[in-house]
Amino acid sequence: MADSPVLDGQSESSPEETGPSRHGTRPAAGQRRRRRKKQLRVGIVVVVLVVVVGGAGAWLGFRAGQLKDNLQATAQLLPQLKTELMNQDQTAAAATIGELETHTAAARAAGTDPLWKAASGLPWLGANFSAASEVAVTADDVIRLAGAPMVDAFASLDRKSLTPVNGAVSLEPLKKAAPSVVSAANTVQLSYDRLASIDGTALLPQLSGPLAGAKTQLDEVRKALNVASSAATLIPPMMGADGPRNYLLLIQNSAEIRATGGIPGALAIIRADHGKIELAGQGSASTLGAFEPPIAVDPAQESIYTNRLGSFIQDVNLTPDFPTSAKAAKAMWEQRFPGQEIDGVISVDPVALSQVLSVTGPVDVAAELPAKVGVSGLPSRITSENLVKTMLSDVYAKIADPAQQDVYFSIVAKQVFDAFSAGNGSAEDLAKVLATSVTEGRVLLWSASSDEQQLIDGQTISGAVSGPSVPAAGFGVYFNDGTGAKMDYYVKRTVQLVQRCSANGYAQYTARIKMTNTAPLDAATSLPKYVTGDGFYGVELGSVATDVVTYGPALARTQAARIDGQAAGLGSFSHAERPVAVVRVQLAPGESKTIEVDFSKVVQTDHAQLEVTPTIEKLSDVVLPDEKAANCQ
Repeated sequence: MADSPVLDGQSESSPEETGPSRHGTRPAAGQRRRRRKKQLRVGIVVVVLVVVVGGAGAWLGFRAGQLKDNLQATAQLLPQLKTELMNQDQTAAAATIGELETHTAAARAAGTDPLWKAASGLPWLGANFSAASEVAVTADDVIRLAGAPMVDAFASLDRKSLTPVNGAVSLEPLKKAAPSVVSAANTVQLSYDRLASIDGTALLPQLSGPLAGAKTQLDEVRKALNVASSAATLIPPMMGADGPRNYLLLIQNSAEIRATGGIPGALAIIRADHGKIELAGQGSASTLGAFEPPIAVDPAQESIYTNRLGSFIQDVNLTPDFPTSAKAAKAMWEQRFPGQEIDGVISVDPVALSQVLSVTGPVDVAAELPAKVGVSGLPSRITSENLVKTMLSDVYAKIADPAQQDVYFSIVAKQVFDAFSAGNGSAEDLAKVLATSVTEGRVLLWSASSDEQQLIDGQTISGAVSGPSVPAAGFGVYFNDGTGAKMDYYVKRTVQLVQRCSANGYAQYTARIKMTNTAPLDAATSLPKYVTGDGFYGVELGSVATDVVTYGPALARTQAARIDGQAAGLGSFSHAERPVAVVRVQLAPGESKTIEVDFSKVVQTDHAQLEVTPTIEKLSDVVLPDEKAANCQ
């Protein structure tokens, strides 16, 4: 049967009605038409999709350009803002903040565009859109919620108001600025946490690099603002805004080294009342005598440092954990002087005092000395250049009586305090040298108020060996005198952290310490017996005995110790879940030795950081750059 054409408007027939074709059942004309319509519809959809996707891609590309340009402009303006703030140029800083707000708002609008947010859900590339959005939102939050309020806060602060003038610190400007500073610090911390949670390894290189840079920059701002926030919160009450405060000042003598710096031989009481500070009393450690029974201390630390921690105020800082030292010192003072409540403890060393004098200028001491204190050969003016040598060496050569030595130390300390409290010198320079002293561990602070101490614990000034101020991969090398004398003035030290090859999936490190006794070869006869120790503790005259104490990160293990490449005995302990090794070293005049302590099973992957006992040497001369074994990947 011949095929019958199907005319327009006729009903479509079934295969049964049209009959079979030569190749079997032949599709009807209606079916062919339906197929053509369906193909047309699909074609239209494809065309529309191509147009939409192409348009979406173009729009996303446009938004990406906006986001990139505005974030780059923001990065370029930040150094300018920092300079204006440092120069206290409020007008210029406010104008810069206005520009920054414009750029970060535009970047945020691009990064939170509905289509951009939708693209964040795409497989593979979605994480990149999401990360870019987080960076834009973070930048806007930091500038709008932290930067702008901080500019206003800094405008109300005069640097001189943060340093003593005529024996007083003005607290009102700081109290007024504190809420803005705290709020800004909280905003930046939250913003940093948001960026830190982004896994950069899953991103394209074009984004992972800038993200890492943003994290680094924000981390620096975060740390600085956290310090500023703590200071703004702590300074008013600690300076007596709510009533008088009494602080025990420990002046550490680095000639007889201790873990936090030196033996606290000279003591003083500083009183703060509504911003006014004064030296309310002075004394020496020897006047407190021995404590029987000893003051109770942490048993774990007592097992390392013996009960001397609680027996003598001169030994409270055998431990590198300053909160432990401060609590013991407070208890000792209050036991010897009932009714004198101590609200906090401050520690400084001679280098910190010399840094203060570099700003305030020299002080005269001769007129203050009692006639019975011989000062022949000692300088009448103490300067930043001669303070350390005078206090840690010359005094012992020129003043034989230890009690009179203490008098001399007390007078020097009083003169330096008076120069500081009078506000001599540049307030900005004074703030800088104090910041340097804090960073190097030469100034330490503890508060008896648990709320205040909680804030201090997060800062370097706490001197703690555990808690939020301690890096995860933190190592420590500390020194305790074993000579019972003042020979550490002559000891030079370098400390270096060496990363060895990993083993069984764990990192391994070695703390390498080199020590040299630079005392004259005839030290046994040329140096005063008070300096050499006169062999009282079994150490040959002129030699120096030192307990080298090394701390590893939490959960790591001490493995072995060597002195000049030969196996050495070590005491192995644990403190705050950190491994502790103690190695005894003795040096004759002119002798050098290298001590190495190995740590294994280090689980932390963070960059390792090293803390050391501050000495009379520059920190940069003591702590050498980290080293990595050459055959390790």
